[in-house]
Amino acid sequence: MIKTNPSLQVNIVDFPETKIAVLAHRGSPNEIFKSVSKFITWRKQKKLSPKVNKTFNLLYDDPEVTAEEDYRFDICVEIRQDVSENEFGIVTKKIPQGRCAVLRHIGNDSTIGKYVNYLYNHWLTENDENLRDFPCFLHRVTLFPDVEEHEMITDIYLPIA
Repeated sequence: MIKTNPSLQVNIVDFPETKIAVLAHRGSPNEIFKSVSKFITWRKQKKLSPKVNKTFNLLYDDPEVTAEEDYRFDICVEIRQDVSENEFGIVTKKIPQGRCAVLRHIGNDSTIGKYVNYLYNHWLTENDENLRDFPCFLHRVTLFPDVEEHEMITDIYLPIA
């Protein structure tokens, strides 16, 4: 776990409301890549390129403490128009506008959990902030295979009041 670390720069931003297409992954975190593959297939069919349409993940649960069958994780892409009914089960949702604490993570996903935990368990209380009623979410700024895994950039957003 990351304790207080002055080198971790957390910024406060006003995140704009963002319409997203969402594939809900429910179940074992070890099975996420099956859901991601399904989502990529749909995304390619709809021509929603990661270079044009931002990629997000909504994090509802901590995989370290949540039973596999109860784990929830949404795979998302920024869209302009609502999603029509489809065989993939992808639906339209919104990331609401509001204040967020943002922490940038560079590298593969193996250490993202430490950064998320830092925001919840240290930064939040040290800065006397309160959570909003929306889950932590990730903006996948760069993705593999466009960059090497150790060079991937992910912005972690913690919605605050």
